[in-house]
Amino acid sequence: MTEPPADSPVLAALAATDSAELRRTLLEICSSPAWAAAVAASRPWSDRAELLAANARATAQLSVAELNAALAGHVRIGAPGAGDAASEREQSGVRGVEPSLLGELAAANAAYEAKFGHVFLIRATGRTAADMLAALRERLPHDAATEAETVRKELREINELRLDRLLSS
Repeated sequence: MTEPPADSPVLAALAATDSAELRRTLLEICSSPAWAAAVAASRPWSDRAELLAANARATAQLSVAELNAALAGHVRIGAPGAGDAASEREQSGVRGVEPSLLGELAAANAAYEAKFGHVFLIRATGRTAADMLAALRERLPHDAATEAETVRKELREINELRLDRLLSS
């Protein structure tokens, strides 16, 4: 995505938004209340880079419980939420794929969820269903600590994309 100018009116409006409204807006990006509070507390942001740095810091500081709260806001890969514009847009790589590939993705998701206790999180934007299935299979052997750090990285990237989209609106 292209960066909005440093003096983006959207960024300025976001920074000046009432605290409760800003919290609601940020929770649409990431469902972790701790993340939303940390990002909101870092305002005002002089530019996109400062907002994205706040995202990175907030994501890095999430406890396991807070990371789970963030994961609760994401649907299963291969099953975008009907009427959920964000998941449909972000998971466009699963549209129109062979049912057999969707079946493989569903089976791999089930194995992942059984092992880790949460949905498989990946920045789906720009990835095909086959790419996501390969990544899921590659990550399935991870231990819990390694996978938690991978999830944290993916969450940061998803939040960046969503923040960019917000700034471009």
